[in-house]
Amino acid sequence: MGRHRHEFVNTFDEGQIAFGLSRELDEKSLIAYLQKFTDDELMHLLVKRLTDAEIEDIVNFVTKILRKHLAEEEYHKYFLKDERHH
Repeated sequence: MGRHRHEFVNTFDEGQIAFGLSRELDEKSLIAYLQKFTDDELMHLLVKRLTDAEIEDIVNFVTKILRKHLAEEEYHKYFLKDERHH
């Protein structure tokens, strides 16, 4: 079993993905939306079609969000899944 999981999207009612109705629904929708986006099959198809600039934009955006909202230990534990770093 891998270290990374995408379980939420498999139990969330996809008919409920919507934004702007409530903070709670926005949060749940974002999780489901991003898990759908990062599905292995979709990513293998999409990544070949992205420009170098689009890849750089995505990496820069994600990195900015991670740096802003995670402490170093959280980054290692939750993003890198490196339990040895404490």
